[in-house]
Amino acid sequence: MASATLLLPPRERFGGQRLTADVAKALGRADRETVGGEQRARVFDILPRGWPVAAVTRQRDAGDAPLGAWLRADPAYVRPDINGARLLAWGEALALSREETSELLRPLRPLFGDTGFPIDAPTPSRWYLRLPREARLPTFTGPDEALGADLFEHLPDGPEGRRWRSLLSEAQVVLHNHPVNAQRAAAGKPPVNSLWFWGAGVLPDHVTTRCTAILSDDDAFQAFAAMANADSLPLPSQWGMGAGDRLFDLRHVRDLAPLQSQWLEPLLRDLRSGVLESAALDFADGVRFTLRASQRWRFWRRPLRAIAA
Repeated sequence: MASATLLLPPRERFGGQRLTADVAKALGRADRETVGGEQRARVFDILPRGWPVAAVTRQRDAGDAPLGAWLRADPAYVRPDINGARLLAWGEALALSREETSELLRPLRPLFGDTGFPIDAPTPSRWYLRLPREARLPTFTGPDEALGADLFEHLPDGPEGRRWRSLLSEAQVVLHNHPVNAQRAAAGKPPVNSLWFWGAGVLPDHVTTRCTAILSDDDAFQAFAAMANADSLPLPSQWGMGAGDRLFDLRHVRDLAPLQSQWLEPLLRDLRSGVLESAALDFADGVRFTLRASQRWRFWRRPLRAIAA
């Protein structure tokens, strides 16, 4: 029988948005538990522990990740404001062409090559620095966590971070004066005026998942799924179940109404019809609801008032 997991953001993101009667009843009757650890660690078992995005996406992009340690140095658009600067776009959102990427990398290669960290870009949205396997690195913040926030609050700190802040400043000067950015500005496109360092690490020895298929638009999830020998598929626009144990990555969702109409209500219909054996709603704040058709007999349980109740 098929089963499904919906990976969802923290419940607080939905605030006071109303549940439909059908969803409220199902959640009120569901098994509810609090689960520990990071949400992504509930999807992938990785050894050594960590989230070495750069190495895993590099292996998928170029197949040479075992040759060293890796750090993503993705193209980024940072906009100054009265309080500093904010990260407004990175990676795929910049829609760079291969030609633009090649031109932008040209003056960056000597800058990073002279420090012993060669830079390249197997895809226009994912740029990499190759590092010695023993390199000591500061803690870097993922771009999804820093998007829209003050840039300076997310730069690496401490003695190890000082070198990377300096490298970033030099790269920003190079990019600010690049003719590709003048062309992009003339075309109404955001410039590539910064880089975002993140995802450092070496290729893991072991990645597994209990899912037979992972449906996600996150390139990191796609790469880890591939390394775990699970099917890696794009996320559809609405619920649709196939065979096996499938995970749907809905961490980006903010509006409860389409989540219910396009995902939860059709999922509940599949549970009632027997197409689906069970479904888990896994929220990033550590609450999980498990739904089964047999729970319809729990008529004494009241409907859930709100998703965060």
